[in-house]
Amino acid sequence: MEERYRTLKRKIILVTLLVSLAPLIALGALIYDQFARMYAEKITQQITYRSKSLAQGVELFLKERTAILCSMADTHNFNELIDGGKLSRVLEIMNSRAGGFVDLGVIDSKGQHLAYVGPYNLKGLNYSQQAWFSEVMARGVYISDVYMGYRRLPHFIIAVRRNEKVHSWILRATIDSRVFESILRPGRLGKTGDVFIVNKNGVYQTQPRFGDNILTKSNLAIDSFGADTTILKTKNGQGNKELLAGTWIVHGKWLLVVRQGVREEMTGLFSARYAGIGIILSGIVGIILMTVFTTRITINRLKEADVKAAELNAQLMQSDKLAALGKMAAGVAHEINNPLQVIIQQIGWMQDLLEEEELKQSENIEEFGKAIKKIEDHVERATKVVHSMLGYARKMEPHLEDVDVNDVIERTIDLLGNYARINNITIEPQLSPDLPVIAADSSQLQQVFMNVISNAMDAIGNNGTIKIKSRKVGSQILVRVSDSGPGIPEEMQKKIFDPFFTTKETGKGVGLGLWVTHNIVEKMGGSISVKSRVGQGATFTIQVPISIPEKK
Repeated sequence: MEERYRTLKRKIILVTLLVSLAPLIALGALIYDQFARMYAEKITQQITYRSKSLAQGVELFLKERTAILCSMADTHNFNELIDGGKLSRVLEIMNSRAGGFVDLGVIDSKGQHLAYVGPYNLKGLNYSQQAWFSEVMARGVYISDVYMGYRRLPHFIIAVRRNEKVHSWILRATIDSRVFESILRPGRLGKTGDVFIVNKNGVYQTQPRFGDNILTKSNLAIDSFGADTTILKTKNGQGNKELLAGTWIVHGKWLLVVRQGVREEMTGLFSARYAGIGIILSGIVGIILMTVFTTRITINRLKEADVKAAELNAQLMQSDKLAALGKMAAGVAHEINNPLQVIIQQIGWMQDLLEEEELKQSENIEEFGKAIKKIEDHVERATKVVHSMLGYARKMEPHLEDVDVNDVIERTIDLLGNYARINNITIEPQLSPDLPVIAADSSQLQQVFMNVISNAMDAIGNNGTIKIKSRKVGSQILVRVSDSGPGIPEEMQKKIFDPFFTTKETGKGVGLGLWVTHNIVEKMGGSISVKSRVGQGATFTIQVPISIPEKK
């Protein structure tokens, strides 16, 4: 049999490899080609988005500064601003709101610098011959290119014109071009990423990351960039391929360019190529493993079928045992019932004797009466146990009576109290006083509690605690019996109520107690369950439905 399985396994592996290898390779090539196209498109979209978002950032920066400058010009008149103290306060306000302003000056319509606040001595200079002066007087708002000027540092100006009744004047602010660095820096990704701004003549308005310097002429073909964001593929001085994304800003005055090395951007694609090869190899290995796995599943299912057949045979044998147990229970019950009837008759005779005058005068008459009453109670209990045995043998219904569950628990504790004291086991009852009286078989109910508490004692052995709690929950009475024993392993908890299953040592239990308990509780319409962790004891929960006794 094993040799046949081995032969079948070899054939499946061989045929599967031949049939699936060619399609797998073709599929890998197709996926790689599609992925390469999608990846190239994704890179283009990313660099386009980066160019547009950075351009928007620069535009927003310039618009904010221009708006603040216009606001200051509109809210102050010429006479106020030529006052150096007032102009200084205005510069402080502008920097507190937006920042980036280096100095601030007021220039009249003749180009004369009348008031100035800043780190340089520019007051008194005349700008009438400067190109920017004519631009701002004509347009009203002007943003210059980056230049050196008197400061000998790269900067640019934003100037706004305001018209008053008598004359026009200009409010001009200088901004250090280095403020663009914080806006452009996030766009310089990886080892080859760069972002810079050039004007229409290709002159750098910001410092590029590699090679050239600010205010030097770049080698870009400015005319190649259209009105919308344009993507160009070029090569750098080392011959490496690059992607350029250019977006015009400031109404076409400047061009923001994002530069990125193609090889660095395509690293993911190269990784995908290797991943594709790995997928093909993994597919071959997977086919082999799947074949082996399938074979093993088949064998395991055959083994499971054999195990189930063995279990079925065991259940049939167990049914035979239970049938024999039922016959034995009926025989034992009949044999015990006869002596009990004799004892009951003798109890009646003893009660009659106590009514005689001679015994009535005895000092121990009260003790005699109590002893007879105790004998009578236990005979009655024994009778009910016999009735239960007959009920199991004959499938008889339980005898219903008015039952106080707490009283049954307390009587059970009394019966087991001596054994608990000998073994130093503390029983802690926490019984709810508001439990209703229910219609049930008190003897069977006591047998349930007796079995559960006895098992808890056996589990503890010596020196432990058993907690018994009762309470009413909806239409049920819940009784929880918790012990401080070693606990029950999880795999055994599923079998704990099976007949002939026991966790006790050989010779100390037959595994019927909890099974009988389970049957009794189920016949009452209730349930019993167990929760336990090894080393943390066990808790049995008994649920008994509240059945209201009939009015008598």
